[in-house]
Amino acid sequence: MTKAELIEAVYTKVGISKKESSDLVEMIFDTMKDTLSKGEKIKISGFGNFVVREKRSRLGRNPQTGDSMEISARRVLTFRPSQVLKNDLNGIEGGSDEDENDED
Repeated sequence: MTKAELIEAVYTKVGISKKESSDLVEMIFDTMKDTLSKGEKIKISGFGNFVVREKRSRLGRNPQTGDSMEISARRVLTFRPSQVLKNDLNGIEGGSDEDENDED
């Protein structure tokens, strides 16, 4: 699904104008980006967790040449789906939404 398709879905299901739908989707994405850039976790109940992890620099290997090289430290974004989402994807009924994936 693309951002345009998401905007169209909001427009269709909520009944607000396309401009308002676009603004709403952009506002949500901007809020998520701002929150994640601060290193904070986003937990959406029944959907999952977005977590920024710090990775240390490490020694790696260039697969083409075999030469050793340093892989720089960086921040990576991970997503862990909730048990409810996993169950929905697998066609399983039920599933608890309480404290799923509540790791820090």
